[in-house]
Amino acid sequence: MIDIHHHLLPGVDDGSRDMETTLAMLQMAVDDGTTHIVATPHANTMYAYDRTAHETLLQTVRDSMPAQFASRITLGLGCDFHLTYDNLEAAKANPSRFSINGKGYLMVELPDHAIPRTTPEALYELRIAGMVPVLTHPERNKTIQQNLDMMKPWLIGGLLLQITAGALTGAFGKVAQKCALELLDRNWVHVIASDAHGTGRRNPQLSEARNFVANKYGEETAHRLFYDNPRAAFEGSSLGEQPTPIGLHEDLMPKSWWRKLVGK
Repeated sequence: MIDIHHHLLPGVDDGSRDMETTLAMLQMAVDDGTTHIVATPHANTMYAYDRTAHETLLQTVRDSMPAQFASRITLGLGCDFHLTYDNLEAAKANPSRFSINGKGYLMVELPDHAIPRTTPEALYELRIAGMVPVLTHPERNKTIQQNLDMMKPWLIGGLLLQITAGALTGAFGKVAQKCALELLDRNWVHVIASDAHGTGRRNPQLSEARNFVANKYGEETAHRLFYDNPRAAFEGSSLGEQPTPIGLHEDLMPKSWWRKLVGK
């Protein structure tokens, strides 16, 4: 499994507090079957994002890993990108600065309780600048929970969706779980990741959610969401063939004479 949303860097945000916690998180992930992890420190008004400093810290993490699992995990760097004016201008000027391994895929986080009115324009600007925005945990956003369809134009415009493994197992409540399942039912999800912040409730284990997806939606779907698509993001390559999203384009299609007649 490949985890592209993980707050493992020690002491830089609300994730790992120290190197001891970071190494415990990595041990937990390796034991659970994860082979690649992207460190995604927050990039917002509360937590400054310094690519050079974070790369140096990530190398310190690599150097600190015990030999028994250092060879079993590959680490990369991205961020949890907030759509602030300064971030947008910086990303447009240097698309590799915030993206996963500097290769184009950008993890985008919205506020938990609202959708900034400039969101559609911001996502469009990121796409025009050559980045692939990946919206993190939409199933946990209070506004999106009330209207999943609001994401339709964003998805049509090239946005990808990442849901949280813990949402599928109920760690974020029944509403988030219901929304995550609905997004999976619609084939709107592209990646499932941990959004790990420690070794407690928000830990890096993915296998329980992966097994759930494999049992409910099939092994092919589980492999795509936990390995194939995250690997493409990690490497900066194009996604392979994806299942047809349900209900995404129908509203844009002209009605046939029969649909007009029956009012559907």
